[in-house]
Amino acid sequence: MKTSLITKKDISRKYYLIDAENQILGRLAVKAAMLLSGKRKVSYTSNVDNGDFVVVVNAAKIAVTGNKLQAKTYTSFSGYPGGLKIKTLERVLKTRPAEVIRHAVKGMLPKNKLGSRMITRLKIYAGSEHPHVAQNPEKIQ
Repeated sequence: MKTSLITKKDISRKYYLIDAENQILGRLAVKAAMLLSGKRKVSYTSNVDNGDFVVVVNAAKIAVTGNKLQAKTYTSFSGYPGGLKIKTLERVLKTRPAEVIRHAVKGMLPKNKLGSRMITRLKIYAGSEHPHVAQNPEKIQ
């Protein structure tokens, strides 16, 4: 029996829609990462990017468990003395809710060129409206 490997010309991509309203952040990120990496497909090959597009709506209404709104922090450092910025999850959700989901999903993807290409197919919107209606995205529960 021969092992078949997928090539770039064999890739077919679909659009999936995930409604983030009242969903747990980590569980939603796992679903999105699996769709982006293509691991759900029978034709999965580790060195080929054959994942699908993922559209996430209602990112501002994401849920977290426990005390994460005040305890979870996002840090960035400019490289200069005194350049450390620390923001809580609650503050980031108010200002940039899409970045919370993007950060969680990116951490679950490969840390190489394939992962960089995969994250570009993730489309996140704070509200319920999105411009990908023409692609007929399949809704994921």
